[in-house]
Amino acid sequence: MPFPLLDTVHLPADLRRLNENQLKPLAQELRAFLLESVSQSGGHFASNLGAVELTIALHYVFDTPNDRLVWDVGHQSYPHKILTGRRAQMHTMRKYGGLAGFPKREESEYDTFAVGHSSTSIGAAAGMAEASKLLGQQRKCVAIIGDGAMTAGMAFEALNNAGNKETDLLVVLNDNEMSISPNVGAFNSYLARLLSGKFYQGFRNTGSRVLENVPPLHELIRRGEEHMKGLISPSTLFEEFGFHYVGPIDGHDLDTLIPTLQNLRSLSGPQFLHVVTKKGQGYKLAEGDPVKYHAVTPFTPADGMASKAASKPSYTQIFGDWLCDMAAQDSRLIGITPAMREGSGLVRFEQSFPDRYYDVGIAEQHAVTFAAGMACEGLKPVVAIYSTFLQRAYDQLIHDVALQNLPVLFAIDRAGLVGADGPTHAGSFDISYLRCIPNMAVLCPADENECRQMLYTAYQMDQPTAVRYPRGTGPGVPLAEAFTALPVGRGEVRRQGRRIAILAFGSMVAPSLAAAEALDATVANMRWVKPLDVELVLQLAADHDVLVTVEENAVMGGAGSAVIEALHAAGVLKPVLQLGLPDRYVDHGDPALLLAECGLDAAGIEAAARAFDQKNTRH
Repeated sequence: MPFPLLDTVHLPADLRRLNENQLKPLAQELRAFLLESVSQSGGHFASNLGAVELTIALHYVFDTPNDRLVWDVGHQSYPHKILTGRRAQMHTMRKYGGLAGFPKREESEYDTFAVGHSSTSIGAAAGMAEASKLLGQQRKCVAIIGDGAMTAGMAFEALNNAGNKETDLLVVLNDNEMSISPNVGAFNSYLARLLSGKFYQGFRNTGSRVLENVPPLHELIRRGEEHMKGLISPSTLFEEFGFHYVGPIDGHDLDTLIPTLQNLRSLSGPQFLHVVTKKGQGYKLAEGDPVKYHAVTPFTPADGMASKAASKPSYTQIFGDWLCDMAAQDSRLIGITPAMREGSGLVRFEQSFPDRYYDVGIAEQHAVTFAAGMACEGLKPVVAIYSTFLQRAYDQLIHDVALQNLPVLFAIDRAGLVGADGPTHAGSFDISYLRCIPNMAVLCPADENECRQMLYTAYQMDQPTAVRYPRGTGPGVPLAEAFTALPVGRGEVRRQGRRIAILAFGSMVAPSLAAAEALDATVANMRWVKPLDVELVLQLAADHDVLVTVEENAVMGGAGSAVIEALHAAGVLKPVLQLGLPDRYVDHGDPALLLAECGLDAAGIEAAARAFDQKNTRH
């Protein structure tokens, strides 16, 4: 379809040359372009539809890029990218070499802060504002944060600091009652119930009914209503932090947004604007099911997203099914997630065991300590969490769980590279940061059935455990319905060869087996990073000329390092090649392509192992 206004807007400076009466048609065109673009490329969708008017208003009022806009998480940044010179590249969204799915400083001067995790915007924008003041620069700094991200402690820490410092900062709360899963927790309930509570509504309705025929008193009660509204509105909360609160206002009403932002831009000190938007705005299917349309694969706009039956279960689904099966056997099992019910595979568990399901909101630190408290009382908590998000709770993992040797099972999804979401969401470091923690056991399943049995094994252990598994599907191994505990700290030889022994961990077993066919190499499925099967390591070292360790984790400090440490402790000198993720952040793109780029596909493993063997044979 034609986009006559959007075609004239290449940068925000072009947008600011438009008349205000042109902004509503521009919003319609921008929303239509989003539908056309994302339906072809895939990507985050519903959240971007809901942020169209807000994005236009912010770039229209503020002098970007001199004024700083800091987006939280970045799920709503596509309109921002389109208006800041990247419209022609939108078809490359989340593809290798194309646009990142989140704001990225290297991509544009308008992307002031790289994001992907939630609740960072207020702190970052406050830091920018204070830096501008110290450097004598005249600019405004704006943090745009969702109501889901406001459940994280980081956001309130930043509010507390900025309010205390009288920082010249505007925080825009984009309240759409959604994060990825529906929002939960006291803060969200507070926002939702403020003006819909029975007390307030009863006061309003009774007063109006009784006094509607007494105009002077009716006017008096209207003023009383406004006073009460002020007493119980969110302003009470945010003004206690030192912010001047405005709102809530309609985040799709440009006639209100523009003058409100213009007024706030002229003010100094901490300002807080509360806008209410609708996730999926303008596309009925996304409005009706914003969770389904949060992130989409390519689809036909007229028909919407089709539900496709998976040819084989994903690791996420295997975990979700195991959790339900295990919960049916053990009433002590508790399921905990930090706002990732769908992503972590907990929908069925919530439906089947609602009294044992806890979504703590975007609060990873609390999720871990909450689990520790439950474990202290004899329950068996399972924390379902992405590898990249567990990084946020590292202190709690060490201090609150491992130090006390509490039996908390961490089901770590998205271990390794994640493809289109890129480095902010990749699980590149969990082997390294977990295996150094005393009392911790770390397991890496090679296939679907091994994942199910490892979860069962870890659950039986009376200590902190972690089972890490990748995004998507595995090699397609059938699942055994019965649970079988695996021997603790024991791997297995999957293929017997000669000269070269490949010690593969988790997702790298399959490509290692393929590489071994060409090399006639031995392949060991190591299964455990900690406790490592030292006996198997020493046996392989004794029977082979060189060892190759392969893992979908950072090489530095990873499973290969554990193997070398074991050899060193035993006084064994043996050439060891460590293959894994390089010492850099791997960009977004197709997972298979990224693994090949890192040398972790079958061809890469074969080539590296062959070259290493030849080098050591010559000497």
